[in-house]
Amino acid sequence: MGVREDFIAAAEVASRLLRAPAVAASWERPSALPEFSVAGLAGHLAFQVLAVPEILAAPLPSEETVPVLEHYARVAWIDAALDDEISVRIRSGGEQVAADGAESLADRVEAVLGEFRRSLGGTANRPVRIAFWGSWSLTLDDLLLTRTMELVVHADDLAVSVGLATPEFPVNVTDSVIDLLTRLSVRRHGPAAVVRALSRAERAPATITAF
Repeated sequence: MGVREDFIAAAEVASRLLRAPAVAASWERPSALPEFSVAGLAGHLAFQVLAVPEILAAPLPSEETVPVLEHYARVAWIDAALDDEISVRIRSGGEQVAADGAESLADRVEAVLGEFRRSLGGTANRPVRIAFWGSWSLTLDDLLLTRTMELVVHADDLAVSVGLATPEFPVNVTDSVIDLLTRLSVRRHGPAAVVRALSRAERAPATITAF
């Protein structure tokens, strides 16, 4: 399977989670992420799917297209504090996406997924961008890889927040996400730290988190 099939498969898992009664029942409660309500976290999860049609409908970007690791070297949210503008904007954006409630949010994600199944495979791998990133673009396939990672990570966050088991994703989806997170961890901590964390408990660093 390719990155587009992986993205659709991950979005299908996230869509089923958004439809779970436990999500609606916990809608107004705090989530497992600081300052995020369950509603806001659900909206942020859904955004990874809902943003793609708007991104594809935008004019072809004119700025440089960068590799996916360079993208993560530039984005402001990675090292942002909880109260920094970008962090507040992400949480606010999630709340706005979820403003019409759990059922409406799940309906919207399912509708977009139906369109993806019909059309995404034939879409050119052209440069695309999310408006608030900054002045650079990614290829569509690299964008979808980043969205797949977000879906896997935040599905775990949302499930934990509402007392559900973490959803199982297809092996090829988790393989691609783990590969990306490992490369980001190496970029952040260096190869020796990652090798030690995976092979030598006595010399393992305290953390090798990608973000």
